[in-house]
Amino acid sequence: MLTGKIYDIQGFSVQDGPGIRTTVFLKGCPLRCPWCHSPESQLFPTELNWMQVRCLGTDACGKCLDVCPKGAISIGESTTNAMGEPITYPDVDKTVCDDCGACAKACKATALYMCGEDKTVDEVMHRLLRDQPFFEESGGGVTVSGGECLCQPEFTLELLKRCKEAGMHTAVDTTGFVKWEVIEKVLPYTDLFLYDLKCMDSALHKQVIGVPNELILENAEKIVKAGGKIQVRIPTIPMFNESQEHFVKYGEFLSKIKEGIDTVQLLPYHKLGVSKHQRLMKKEKIFVAEPPSDQLMQARKKQLEAYGLTVTIH
Repeated sequence: MLTGKIYDIQGFSVQDGPGIRTTVFLKGCPLRCPWCHSPESQLFPTELNWMQVRCLGTDACGKCLDVCPKGAISIGESTTNAMGEPITYPDVDKTVCDDCGACAKACKATALYMCGEDKTVDEVMHRLLRDQPFFEESGGGVTVSGGECLCQPEFTLELLKRCKEAGMHTAVDTTGFVKWEVIEKVLPYTDLFLYDLKCMDSALHKQVIGVPNELILENAEKIVKAGGKIQVRIPTIPMFNESQEHFVKYGEFLSKIKEGIDTVQLLPYHKLGVSKHQRLMKKEKIFVAEPPSDQLMQARKKQLEAYGLTVTIH
């Protein structure tokens, strides 16, 4: 039976397309944005996470130490919890851990938990149909997101078909870094593409994010040419793409396809991904900077509006 690897289903979402929506988040993404606000979405397999604020410590609990078949969990250094009380947390060696989930099952406080669950289309539709009255009242619908949901193409396609059969408005949140054939198949069942444009300089795109951007730009043009509608989303990242010169390149490109653009959303960088990165217990550093100022965001908004685009700051 066809299943998708899903890490969250979020109801009452108002930032993933028009109206009140329910967003289905699929795991797996070919990009490696250093500022990613959902780092748990990047890898395809189910992963172990640890939420420190829930942890009772190895003295009060410590069940995870006993059940790990790989011996990947040991007693960490003594520290203090959020209340200033002394506590010793477990230390998980992710180079040894194979994400079997034994520790998560044993964790009384659910501080250790598995991120990523296989669900059938029927199971997801059962959840979505509960929210259909909200969609009808608000002009909302279902958004399939990620990660990169089109990296699970068969599941995403079948889910979109079922949503359309149920009369739901559909949106696909995508990086655009997939084969055109994949996008072409979902196009008839997608009312709106939420389309990320991280950077217009392909060399910089590859250096920072890990892949070039030619395919992303080509697919945006093809969607519009095929009659699809796009809501362009530009994450505005300090020291990466926030400059006036970079937004000139955005404006020049978007003005060529503006007949298919619903709106352009500017998404100011934020630090919400930092805590999620810590939950994955990864040693790699995550990008951290101060968010762009309101004045800068307004200036970039006016820049793009000069090209005849409808622009919002999200």
